[in-house]
Amino acid sequence: MPDQPLKVLQLDGAQIGYRRIGNGRPLVLLNGFAATSADWDPLFIDGLASSNQLIFLDNRGIGRSTDNGESFDMRQLADDVVRVLEALAVERTNVVGWSMGGFIAQTLAVQHPDRINKLILLSTDGGGTNADRASAEVWSRLIDTSGTPHEQARRLLSLLFPSDVAESIYREFGDIVAAARAQLSPSLISRQIAAMDAWHSAGMENHLGQMNMPVLIATGTAAQFNRGGHAFMAQYPRPLADLDQQLS
Repeated sequence: MPDQPLKVLQLDGAQIGYRRIGNGRPLVLLNGFAATSADWDPLFIDGLASSNQLIFLDNRGIGRSTDNGESFDMRQLADDVVRVLEALAVERTNVVGWSMGGFIAQTLAVQHPDRINKLILLSTDGGGTNADRASAEVWSRLIDTSGTPHEQARRLLSLLFPSDVAESIYREFGDIVAAARAQLSPSLISRQIAAMDAWHSAGMENHLGQMNMPVLIATGTAAQFNRGGHAFMAQYPRPLADLDQQLS
């Protein structure tokens, strides 16, 4: 299937922008905090699209999606995904969730298990009080929106990758990342932060045992993804895309 043009789904209080590319089994991609569907690494996407029909959407309030400015939680973001699947007449799908997108993916699997074949969770956690969260210093830098867009871009990349990798990515993609940061709504950032705080106050840790679908959990490690940062799919796009084929 060729890259389809962006479509917009009208929901109560929101418009969700979505599109799909590729051929094969459906695979939804859910991006992380302050990220849009356009922010995935191109090589990672190319690897996945070779054998999957990829479904992208922007979470409410960001990118090509809008909302009414009210608060939301992971359950509502997961419900938005279901509505997009209904609009596309997709009954069941595989799901990739990175970071905050992993929170949405887990919520989707628990609340709508009949919709999910398998989960691929990247650099995420199960929420709740036992989650291994970022340090207070890292968290404060992640949510810091001060400075110019380029200063924000450099700060963000320094959190997502080892220092030498971050600098290399900044040289190549700094202008693109900065332009994306300039488009962010402070209100949306605050509401995503509140939704993540709520996730870590409750989360899915008491519900994960209910999942009866295959789940692949991957993160940067000293082994297969040596020196992998939080956004390690940009460091290892092909090997990570290949892992999807290993989960039946």
